[in-house]
Amino acid sequence: MTEYRELTYETQAYNELIPIAEDIKKLVSECGIQQGIVYIITKHTTTGITVNENLECLKADILKRLGMIFPEEDDYYHARFLQSYGAMAGNPTGHLKAMITGNHAVFPIVNGSIMLGKAQEIYLAEFDGPQIRDVMISILGDN
Repeated sequence: MTEYRELTYETQAYNELIPIAEDIKKLVSECGIQQGIVYIITKHTTTGITVNENLECLKADILKRLGMIFPEEDDYYHARFLQSYGAMAGNPTGHLKAMITGNHAVFPIVNGSIMLGKAQEIYLAEFDGPQIRDVMISILGDN
């Protein structure tokens, strides 16, 4: 059996980490799959899906260090007029940060529950907000 769902989030900041594990757990529970896999995938090239501990200090460290690796003031080839968009590309750091965090996470489902570690949180990582963002959820398995 396969279930496909989408979750939509309205991000609030240019860079932020949004906890989404509870939303994923709810979808897994609703679908009725007892044994399987859940795939969590972002639809966007300036967002990521990443897993880490849910601590405000750690979230601040992650965003700070990504900002140090990819400073906004740097010279980026992507920061130019894009004819295909008819506008300036003002989000090169978003693309690079998203590449580092990755675009998906995969977890097993056992006895109807997603198997997260005790300290694990699933984050939608926003790097070009605020915007409306969609996350694809594909749940595969047996009832």
